[in-house]
Amino acid sequence: MTLIAPHITAYLRERLPNERKASPHTCDTYAYAFQLLFQFASQRLGCSPAALQLEQLDAPLILAFLEHLQAGRRNGPSTRNARLAAIKSFMHFLEYRVPSALEQLRQVLAIPFQKTDIRLVQHLTQAEMQAILDAPDPNTRDGVRDRSMLHLAFTGGLRVSELVGLKLSDVTFRAGYLDIHVMGKGRKERVLTLWKTVAGSLRAWLSIRGDASVPELFLNARAQSLTRSGFKHIVNKHIPAAVNKCPSLKTKRVSPHVLRHTCALNTLEATGDIRKVALWLGHESIQSTELYLRVDPSQKREMLEAVLPPTLKRGRFRPADKLIASFRGK
Repeated sequence: MTLIAPHITAYLRERLPNERKASPHTCDTYAYAFQLLFQFASQRLGCSPAALQLEQLDAPLILAFLEHLQAGRRNGPSTRNARLAAIKSFMHFLEYRVPSALEQLRQVLAIPFQKTDIRLVQHLTQAEMQAILDAPDPNTRDGVRDRSMLHLAFTGGLRVSELVGLKLSDVTFRAGYLDIHVMGKGRKERVLTLWKTVAGSLRAWLSIRGDASVPELFLNARAQSLTRSGFKHIVNKHIPAAVNKCPSLKTKRVSPHVLRHTCALNTLEATGDIRKVALWLGHESIQSTELYLRVDPSQKREMLEAVLPPTLKRGRFRPADKLIASFRGK
């Protein structure tokens, strides 16, 4: 029997962060996936997580875990596939460390991903976006910070990890404009130049930020760096006030990623160039950006104006006399 503990420790502490240079967000996501898996396996097998053996993590147990995610935790196919991707990555890691388990690993690697629906991206209108920006109180310290973060999220289209990961050294004020250096997904860097109004909102926050032991730009109430869940809490906190000003928000699910989608669609409508949207968002491939074409109304209007629809022969239906008589009860 092969104890699983030393292998998962090496995978999470060495393989992902050092050998693969995975981002902290990816490391945290994979670690959480194995936390869920080991908790499930521990309860199912009646042993502590530290005592789990590799041979116990066979294909039937992994399939039962994936079923538990969807039936017990109400996770969708996308979340299920993300957990399975983490497990498969670990199994590939074990192929070279435990060659005697190759057949068991092959069976786990053969588990298919589920197909997912490709839905239209959720986004906000200009009025809804403005209502959220106006929700924080500019007369309080937290309000100034929240306004600046929301302003950056809407205008820069930043991922949550990119926003909370910004450091003081990543920000440069130039002739009234704002340059931010962003470390994006896949360790892909980009520089965004933002408007004077965004620079103004960030200057207001920096004037009251104060000194801190961490280099991050935005701080929580304990003068520590904000987390992704911390920014999600900030967004949710201001939704009720925004709904009072713009009732249409009541029917929408507003998340930090919806702010990024809104920025993408604003950029696409303004430029009409999907390549510029991909560069602005930091997408690795333009295929990731094409989903915005399906929801952008300006693209559909251009198509309507460019294409001549086929015409129909003119005519009008005339009912037969017997049909008219039946209407009169005869």
